[in-house]
Amino acid sequence: MNHCTPHFWGEKRYHSMDYDLKQIYGEKVYKITLNGGMSCPNRDGKIGSGGCIFCSAQGSGDFAGSAHATITEQLAAGKAILKQKRPVHSYIAYFQAFTNTYAPVDYLKRIYAEAASDPEVKILSIATRPDCLSEEILNLLEQINRIKPVWIELGLQTIHPITASYIRRGYDLPIFAHAVKELRQRKIEVIVHTILCLPGENKTMMMQTLDYLNHQDIQGIKLQLLHILKGTDLAADYKAEPFYSPSMEEYIELLGQCIAKLRPDITIHRLTGDGPKDLLIAPLWTSNKRTVLNTLHSYLKSQDIWQGKEYHD
Repeated sequence: MNHCTPHFWGEKRYHSMDYDLKQIYGEKVYKITLNGGMSCPNRDGKIGSGGCIFCSAQGSGDFAGSAHATITEQLAAGKAILKQKRPVHSYIAYFQAFTNTYAPVDYLKRIYAEAASDPEVKILSIATRPDCLSEEILNLLEQINRIKPVWIELGLQTIHPITASYIRRGYDLPIFAHAVKELRQRKIEVIVHTILCLPGENKTMMMQTLDYLNHQDIQGIKLQLLHILKGTDLAADYKAEPFYSPSMEEYIELLGQCIAKLRPDITIHRLTGDGPKDLLIAPLWTSNKRTVLNTLHSYLKSQDIWQGKEYHD
């Protein structure tokens, strides 16, 4: 076990994205979610037609802009909303909806360059699949990364083949590892999406996924609690035979164990999730994100938990 002294990143006991960005840019940096008008090979028939079992009709882009608007228009709309609430000067252009490298390279080059040309956009964050990163696309991302930092967000969810098959992920684990290697060779930061409390997975299995990621060259992670959304195949399964969904207290205890296990240099970008209230079936308590995070911070202090406390070299 790594017997390190506690690391307190600001007022938090974990290495947060906000902390990192304030150190670099001197202020809070806000995300604007974008829709690049792409689809997904797990929807258009190349791999499958139903998408991942938990994915909404918007391809996890329920809060993203309109695909009918240009990237510049979507950025302007997002800025206008944020500036109504507070003075904001720095943004992350987050290509969120569907698979954001799943298009011809010329098109990708145009929309990425459009976002990067905005002087208030500090970072491009691009959500995609590890099986949608051809050599040509990787080289394009490398070029954009020389203009402004690029983060690639990869949807792994779990390392376990049985669960991956159930959620219809559509690729095998070695493809993920290869994508991470190729991105890191080009000095592009990698953020990994994981889902906690997937049907059939126990705590040991979830920790095995984190152990695997601790030994990958990744820079960030999103810990997402499984949301059951209306209109998904997961919702149909849940209606037919309800499966375990944790209470807030159970989930916070689980998060504490995840945080303690994670390598301390890995930046945590998310700890819960934001399911659209009009679509959310369960767990309903997640809709009050502020309460969840405040309760988590209190729990970590009361239990003397900090990121990396149980990390094994």
